[in-house]
Amino acid sequence: MITPPPLRNDCFALPAGVDWTPVDEALSLLQRRLSAVTSEETVPLDQALGRVIARDVAAERSNPPQPNTAVDGYGFGGGVAEGTYTLPLMPGRAAAGVPFGGPVPAGKAVRVLTGAALPDGVDTVVLDEDTTTDGQHVAFHGPLKQGANTRKAGEDAARGDVILTAGRVLTPADLALAAATGLAQLPVRERLRVAVLSTGDEIVEPGASAGPGQIFDANRPLLLAMLHRMGFEAHDMGRVPDDRERLRETLDRAAGQCHAILTSGGASAGDEDHVSALLRDAGAMQEWRVAVKPGRPLALGIWQGTPVFGLPGNPVAAMVCTAVFASPALHLLAGAHWTNPVGFDIPAAFEKNKKAGRREFLRARVRDGRAEVFKSEGSGRISGLSWADGLVELGDEACDIRTGDTVRYIPWSSFGI
Repeated sequence: MITPPPLRNDCFALPAGVDWTPVDEALSLLQRRLSAVTSEETVPLDQALGRVIARDVAAERSNPPQPNTAVDGYGFGGGVAEGTYTLPLMPGRAAAGVPFGGPVPAGKAVRVLTGAALPDGVDTVVLDEDTTTDGQHVAFHGPLKQGANTRKAGEDAARGDVILTAGRVLTPADLALAAATGLAQLPVRERLRVAVLSTGDEIVEPGASAGPGQIFDANRPLLLAMLHRMGFEAHDMGRVPDDRERLRETLDRAAGQCHAILTSGGASAGDEDHVSALLRDAGAMQEWRVAVKPGRPLALGIWQGTPVFGLPGNPVAAMVCTAVFASPALHLLAGAHWTNPVGFDIPAAFEKNKKAGRREFLRARVRDGRAEVFKSEGSGRISGLSWADGLVELGDEACDIRTGDTVRYIPWSSFGI
């Protein structure tokens, strides 16, 4: 088992003189400074879905392993020119898994069924529908190119070809390709374990009795579900009150169990912002003031060798920051490739005047081919997250959007959620 080295305490340090960090610069810094923290293990195919390939994997057997027929018909050697042909038939046939027992001489044909290995002497097949047979001979019209209706050995993948590259997240189709080329198990990264905790005296568990000034914890259910959707192993560390020692103990447990930690709340610089205070005391704290709406404060640090993403306490900002910043960063930590979300340019079904200076993400959905945005940009409106199917991204520059103008829409699925 191969274990990567730990991240350095200064991996989140910003260049000198940086105040407000543009979104693209923040993403570039994360991409350059983070690397895989998960070990390698080997698992059978039925346990490999959604896992990250740890190293390049080559085919152990060619696919197809030998030339075969792509259709039901009659096989013979060589192509034929325009004209009418009648060939004597060899007794027997070739079927998938039941090869023909011998060669087929030139000038003769043999019955072949889809998927059958081509007998020696056969490299061309005429379709059933284009033939007439009396059981002893087969008649058909040319022309027919040599190799017609056949598959070459290894045309999909030859033995020794790299079929899966390191960093790829395995899909059902990848597992089919691995199986077809003789692989029963794959080298993968262990699944990234991510701890999630909420902070704040005002937070109570959903369903509990909430007193004056208290709110139910929406962030933990949100973040745990997002991590599951991303394919990570989410660990619920619960809710921590505004008690620095309790938070220290919880971070210690999280660092001992997981590869990364997501916190929500306590990421700014106030008296009760204990996440940033503890990270600062540990000498591994960076407060990124990202020029983004919703969001902005993003506390990043290392706790006992484990990266910590301190998210805003507001659920809307927590979800957007997780999608935009934490998702690609966590995939890197998991050993996967950095992924940029795929967006689509579609007409706007809304109007908006935006000032320059920061990137904005609007809760949005697509209806009738146009992007609608939620009626309110209020960062406390969690219902807008449920209403939306994704985000409309507005660039750093000022813009004046009118109905019908082109905007960039990014579905939740492009963030892996």
